[in-house]
Amino acid sequence: MSGKKMAMGGGIGTIIVVVVAALMGADPSALLKMMGTGTGQSAVQKQNPAITAEQDELAKFVSVVLADTEDVWRQLFQKAGIKYEDPNLVLFSGSVNSACGFTSAAVGPFYCPGDHKVYIDLAFYEEMKNKFGAPGDFAMAYVVAHEVGHHVQNLLGISDKVHRARSQLTKEEYNQLSVKLELQADFFAGVWGHHAQKMKNILEKGDVQEAMRAANAIGDDTLQKKSQGYVVPDAFTHGSSEQRMRWFMKGLKTGDLTQGDTFTAPEL
Repeated sequence: MSGKKMAMGGGIGTIIVVVVAALMGADPSALLKMMGTGTGQSAVQKQNPAITAEQDELAKFVSVVLADTEDVWRQLFQKAGIKYEDPNLVLFSGSVNSACGFTSAAVGPFYCPGDHKVYIDLAFYEEMKNKFGAPGDFAMAYVVAHEVGHHVQNLLGISDKVHRARSQLTKEEYNQLSVKLELQADFFAGVWGHHAQKMKNILEKGDVQEAMRAANAIGDDTLQKKSQGYVVPDAFTHGSSEQRMRWFMKGLKTGDLTQGDTFTAPEL
């Protein structure tokens, strides 16, 4: 879902392209050959958790997914000559305090750039299954990988550049930039899946379909239709269902970071 207070703004232009290039300048053929067996050890914190036995298993699964993202991004960053800093995972119930402020579980999973933490209320898994019609472990893995995508953007300075430009934009322009940031996080989630599959053979039959159902279910147009019966593209903040699915699949199929510059893409 969204990166909580993932600053976005105006006047991005060349500056953000240069920041993106810092990671995307690596040789794609070399990236595709990378194999690894890292041992990601993210710090997992629990705040006010009322965790059931089922959620406890889910918590373990989410922790494994986060560790897998670390294995992939450490190698991708290393190849580009950049140090990767692991994010921390915070499991909470109902509401939580972060460096981004007090947040209700109603906003869904989020990433806070102020403390480099991914926040997840495990009840969201049930919401994905029952409210959004997107069940399955890999649907949740996609959500985690998307939030880690925001962490990658934060480390590269992309989120900060977007945030500082916000005051120069109209609401509609800001929403458009937000969409580009979110779709890049979807692309990064796909890149993780591509390289994790090559490294560890993580994908099982039906996993990709689970992720696609999740991306479809949380597209702005789908959510707007459900909540108000009509679509307002100018109010999009994350992208349409079609855009979210397409950018995730682009990352998953190619694993090529040079193809993930949503900020200058002619069509989102």
